[in-house]
Amino acid sequence: MERNIQKIGIINLLVILVVGAASLFLGGYAHTIAGQIGSYFFGLGLLVAAVSYFQMRLEDSERLEKLEFEELTKTKDAASLFTSTEVETFPAARSREQFERFFVPAFTVLLFLLQAGAAYWAWRWLAKITAAPLQKPTEAMALYGLFALTLFLLGKYSAGIARLEKKRLLRPGASFLLLGSYISFVVAGCIAAVQMGFPRVDLYAGRVLAAILGLAAVETLISLILEIYRPRIKGSEARLLYDSRLIGLLAQPEGLITTVAQALDYQFGFKVSETDFYRFLEKWLPWLVLAQLGVLLLSTCFIFIGPGEEGLLERFGTPRAARNPLQSGLHLKFPWPIDIAHRFRTQEIQSFNIGFEKKEDAHEKETTVVWTVGHYKEETSMMVASREPRAAAATNAVATGQGVPADLLAVGIPVQFQISDVQAWAYNHTDAGKLLEKIATREVIRYLVGVDLFEIMSSGRSKAAEDLQGRIQTRANELKLGVKIIFVGLQDIHPPVKVAASFEAVNATGQENEAKLRAAEGFASKTVTLARAEAEKKVRESESYAQRKVTSAAAQAAQFTNQIIAFQASPQVFVQRAYLQALARGAASSRKYILGATNTQDVILLNLEDKIRPDFLDIPLPPAKP
Repeated sequence: MERNIQKIGIINLLVILVVGAASLFLGGYAHTIAGQIGSYFFGLGLLVAAVSYFQMRLEDSERLEKLEFEELTKTKDAASLFTSTEVETFPAARSREQFERFFVPAFTVLLFLLQAGAAYWAWRWLAKITAAPLQKPTEAMALYGLFALTLFLLGKYSAGIARLEKKRLLRPGASFLLLGSYISFVVAGCIAAVQMGFPRVDLYAGRVLAAILGLAAVETLISLILEIYRPRIKGSEARLLYDSRLIGLLAQPEGLITTVAQALDYQFGFKVSETDFYRFLEKWLPWLVLAQLGVLLLSTCFIFIGPGEEGLLERFGTPRAARNPLQSGLHLKFPWPIDIAHRFRTQEIQSFNIGFEKKEDAHEKETTVVWTVGHYKEETSMMVASREPRAAAATNAVATGQGVPADLLAVGIPVQFQISDVQAWAYNHTDAGKLLEKIATREVIRYLVGVDLFEIMSSGRSKAAEDLQGRIQTRANELKLGVKIIFVGLQDIHPPVKVAASFEAVNATGQENEAKLRAAEGFASKTVTLARAEAEKKVRESESYAQRKVTSAAAQAAQFTNQIIAFQASPQVFVQRAYLQALARGAASSRKYILGATNTQDVILLNLEDKIRPDFLDIPLPPAKP
């Protein structure tokens, strides 16, 4: 007996409607991201099932119309009764043809727009959403399990009838029923994973579902394009435009094996699917896959903690305090997902940056670093205080409370830290690394507003690094982060790149003025010192000259006294001696010549080039005769 296909189609339509509405409400109430994205598939499946059900009714009306025509043509007066055209004779067939010709392509275009819009909106929504705590997770998991079971049974039944009895119009609705069953099962698994301490599993599942929506939209668009160029053969049955092969493959993955078998038979030219090897592989392939999964699951019972690492063991999301922390080496545990181990690099010096973001090619070192050229992908300007005297307008503004003397400073501060307490680092906060970065950034901002611009760029840099390290460490200890701050670097502090050239110009002008002032002071000091030295020299020379004159006069007076005594003793000798002494003194530096007798003809040659030996001049004179 032929089954009532329309009854199965309307049941599929009603089940998708009820389960889809319940899934939409339950996903929003329980705050499950995968459940909310999965409700889009139920909405699309509802439209596809409604169109396929309407097409079933048209084809059924056409079938009944042909049966009535065949019965009436058996009567004797059939030829006289039906003298009208075929269009007037078969209106149901004409309606079905018009439906497939115009409505089905228009609906497929609408389906593509809905799929693409849903995928785009879902992806944008997932990029901004923050996972909220689940509401009634146990009840939600139970309901999604019930949805999965109901949809699976009905979908398998409808898919079997569509395959065995060649009812192609049942296939789209059956595919969405099975896909909805798998989605409900995945949502229930995501809720369980969140309860076990994996909150991001729900978000990842939502992204996968959004990606499937996008792929389904691409497939629908390709089907529309290929439909334009598809050859039309009268009497041939074309594939439904809105029947997605991707949805069918996801709903019935066992059909992939049949497709592969058909492809192999076609490629090799004989029935490869009927060989013993293929039948053996087809029979034992699931067991081989299960064996591989078993080995993979068994491998999760072993965990290796590397050198410089520590591990934390959790059982169903609860830390195992008796075994934590795990030290380097091999450890045994229950298989995943019962026990899960997390590794942390406790001995490694880790770092993050404040105020800048490195470029993608940051491994290439620059040989010259200047303020006027950006060295990073992005630099953050921070406010810093300034004690430098400003113009009168700025001073008045400060006095009236309208502003304060401040500048902007681009800072590049690397912070290095080490995990000192792995359990505090892992469990006291959701994301301890991000929290530490925010703490360090806040302390840097607070510190900069209280120091002078030129001081921190010059002599106060090392002190600032020590103060910042202490502040960050103190705040991290207050929040029990379990970290030790190793180093805070302030090597890259400069004005923002946009104003660096002006800053350098002003600074260079100030330095030039300072250099000229110091040169003037040096010249003034040199000139005054030399003048004082010259004055002191002349004073000392005058004093020396006076002393020499006085002493010389005294010596001459004493000599005159002694000469009086000698003259009185022997006037003739004194005069003769004085004469000779004067002659000796006058001729001491003169060249002397000795001439022979005048009554001879001797020729005397004088070599004026040679100097007369001084010993000739040192011959003592004989004493004068009394």
